[in-house]
Amino acid sequence: MSRPDVVVCGAGVAGLAAACALGRLGQRVLVLEKQSVPAPVAKGEVLQPGSLAILDEWGVTERLEAAGAMRLSRLVARDSDGSPRMVLDYSRLPAAQPWLLAHDYQAILDALTDALPPGVEVRRGVRVREPLRSGGRVTGVRCDDGDIPAALLVAADGVSSRLRTAAGLSAERHDYPHRLAAFELHDVDEIEPDFSAYVADDGLRLHYPLPGRRVRLYVQVAPDELRGVGQDGLGAWADRVLDGCAGLAPLAAAFRAGLARRQVLPVSRSMANTLVAPGIALVGESGHSVHPMAAQGMNSAIADAHGLATMVRQGGTLAAGVLDHALRRYDEARRADLAHIGRTSHNAARMITTQSWAGRRALSGTGANDRIRHEVMHTMSGLGVRKLTPLDRLHQIGLVPDPRATRLPSWVRPAEAREPAR
Repeated sequence: MSRPDVVVCGAGVAGLAAACALGRLGQRVLVLEKQSVPAPVAKGEVLQPGSLAILDEWGVTERLEAAGAMRLSRLVARDSDGSPRMVLDYSRLPAAQPWLLAHDYQAILDALTDALPPGVEVRRGVRVREPLRSGGRVTGVRCDDGDIPAALLVAADGVSSRLRTAAGLSAERHDYPHRLAAFELHDVDEIEPDFSAYVADDGLRLHYPLPGRRVRLYVQVAPDELRGVGQDGLGAWADRVLDGCAGLAPLAAAFRAGLARRQVLPVSRSMANTLVAPGIALVGESGHSVHPMAAQGMNSAIADAHGLATMVRQGGTLAAGVLDHALRRYDEARRADLAHIGRTSHNAARMITTQSWAGRRALSGTGANDRIRHEVMHTMSGLGVRKLTPLDRLHQIGLVPDPRATRLPSWVRPAEAREPAR
């Protein structure tokens, strides 16, 4: 591709989604990725209904289902013994695909790659140095092997985005005081098709099924809790985790067998001061990030790609003035939603990862309030933001009774409409 219309930097979910969305507009898109081979990482494996609606348009959902993706019917916050405290029943959503879909991160990347239009090219092993500039706008990128001009540069290079910094944009980052140890458990039978988060005395435990009788398990840990721990120490640590969360008992043998395959992941949240500058747009974690327990990061990136392509399509051309107007509209629309999603995700994380009185009361209050629970589910599903009022917050923690607590929103589907999980 000698002269692309769009250069996308980063071939993760955000970058491939942006390439797919913009390529479907007829734009010539070049994707540059510094890694020659994708690194295995335990993240981004659960897709929300709002994302599935977008991916269905691109032919990605069908590819994932054919590859054995798992349908998860509920998102459940549980006590340490496994008792449900808050249940989000996705079958009640007004969606064509009212469920979560889980598969390996690499399988999701493969499905997106297979769905790329003919006008998209992916080059791996390419190091991008900096944006090209002319007249106060970004006009392409400089790589190790030369300059590549383009009308639009899409930065999808992650939470520590060099392109974001080089373009003069910033993203305030807040690190959580804990990390997540991720485990892939094998040969697991008879686990409910749920996304389950346990409220244990020493933090979050979260799991969901993956294809092939596997389960992804996350355990909240202190930053240095597993540093330098030997095999014997790991066994004693696993015993403490299981003793503190009886709900994990069915996974005990698989958990102990999978200790050596752990990954310890840092956890943070961030939001860019703006997602755009003349000639450049941020998508995915280059522009924003949230706590992974809310299952929003990858889904927000897909919504970014769809929203960016929508504004570019409405502009009708990549001429500088028209494109920059489209970028400003993308920024205005997305940051409003992302700010609310970020707050919702942060509040959900605090409910489960901390021992605060307000967090625990809010979790129980949300679980007992049909109206608020369904509004929260609608926002988390990616089908549209449903904002809670300050009064709703008081209802959540039980300081003010809610006379509307049993009134379901008009969009809620009948309980008997549940689709079978796979």
